[in-house]
Amino acid sequence: MKKEQKEQFITDLHGRLERAQGTFLVHYQGLKVGDLNRLRAELRNTGAELQVVKNRLLKIASQGTGSETLKDHMKGPSAITLTSDDIIGPAKTLVDFAKEFGQLVITSGQISGKLVSAEDVSQLARLPGREVLLAQVLAAMQAVPAGFVRVLGGILSKLLYVLKAIEQQKQEEGA
Repeated sequence: MKKEQKEQFITDLHGRLERAQGTFLVHYQGLKVGDLNRLRAELRNTGAELQVVKNRLLKIASQGTGSETLKDHMKGPSAITLTSDDIIGPAKTLVDFAKEFGQLVITSGQISGKLVSAEDVSQLARLPGREVLLAQVLAAMQAVPAGFVRVLGGILSKLLYVLKAIEQQKQEEGA
């Protein structure tokens, strides 16, 4: 690469790193090209991207971003996975792929500027997906008002039963 191309590449990568909510470093040595392309396609389906980058260029591009916390882990042949929205989906894809292909090793990652270990990424992959988590939060938020309405409905029902009983009692006394 010429100097101008490297500068343009670093600028582009820096912009993508700034937008990324999470990044994961992986070692891919020994992985076949077809398998690496399959991983890229699976990550693309989750809204993430995988890019093989020279560590020196990655260190320069990551300056001033949350991914700067990974600079001590940028050693050997590594690739970086960038995700802007969902962090759990790409983590699951990487963990599943690493189980299937032993050559892929997750070394570390960062989520919103906080360094996470490979074990943390594995634990993150065990969480339900973003949509499931949002559905659970929504269900919890709906449960409180729904329970309140049921309690109020129960009180009104009991009041009606009491009034009906009083009405029947007065009818029996009057008859």
